[in-house]
Amino acid sequence: YCVEFRTESLSHHCALENRPHARWMQYLREGHTVCVACQPPAMNTDTHRCAGDGHNADGGQILHWEAIGNSQCQGTWKKIRQLEHCSCPLVHSFIFT
Repeated sequence: YCVEFRTESLSHHCALENRPHARWMQYLREGHTVCVACQPPAMNTDTHRCAGDGHNADGGQILHWEAIGNSQCQGTWKKIRQLEHCSCPLVHSFIFT
């Protein structure tokens, strides 16, 4: 499954990232909708959920995220909706880890 979030805030460290494998962080923006896929091995085998997916969060709850590979690139987002069938666009598409 996938979860759509709207980014509320992000640290300035995301924009400073220039390593080739992590340049995607430069394109994160406040107010953008991002789509995050929950796949094995991040998926818990008992609950079939990914940690941090906002399962029990209402639409107004602020949740925290952190980018893998640069722990200083972090921020907050709000859950928009969960999609049982992923149709994430290639841009602003991520995977839970």
